Amino acid sequence: MTTTEHRRPSTFGPSALATPANALTLARLLATPVLVVMVVLTGPSSWLLAGVWLVCAGSDGLDGWVARKQGTTRSGAFLDPLADKFLVLGVLAALASIHEVSWLPVVLIGAREFAMSVYRAFAGRRGVSIAARQTAKIKTLLQDLAVGLALIPPVGLHHVTIVRILLWIAVVATLYTGLEYLHDGRRLLAGGGSAAAGGAVGSVSGAGDGGDVGGGAVGPAGTPGPTGAAGSSGLA
Repeated sequence: MTTTEHRRPSTFGPSALATPANALTLARLLATPVLVVMVVLTGPSSWLLAGVWLVCAGSDGLDGWVARKQGTTRSGAFLDPLADKFLVLGVLAALASIHEVSWLPVVLIGAREFAMSVYRAFAGRRGVSIAARQTAKIKTLLQDLAVGLALIPPVGLHHVTIVRILLWIAVVATLYTGLEYLHDGRRLLAGGGSAAAGGAVGSVSGAGDGGDVGGGAVGPAGTPGPTGAAGSSGLA
């Protein structure tokens, strides 16, 4: 019996909006301003802040798992990386506002994410989907680790230098993956989007970079990708 015959039918189609995966993603998006205010008022570090961060960051993997079980959607592929970037940049900005970290790495990460979002839209309008590389997962992991360590009292209160060094490493990885994405995009645009770039597998239409896409990957004509996953915190 083939794999296709074993595959369970999706609960939701690619155009669905009201899905459990999207609800989890929306909850993460709405929780971000609350966490940001908590960091500004009670930060830089506490076990409460670390716990809330862990729940918010962990929900990314959960909504991706739910999406793969119930069906990937275009709305989820858009919302999930948006929520991830909003969470990371929001907390980093809060930490910078209370002088826990410098504003420069936060601005560099934010500028890269904005530029890649614009580039994805540009490529998408030309029918090109740029697959995420494995390095995007590493970039997202470094960002999440830097934020998480900043919120944990033993590190954030007494060893903040570790956080700052790790954040700069995350900046380097973030900029590097941005250059990779631009390179792959140029190759695909030059070739009409007919081949995968740089050995990356699958296609991601609305996804960001680095994680399980809550709504799943969406292929070139808006069809669900083969796995419904794009990596670990949105990919680009």
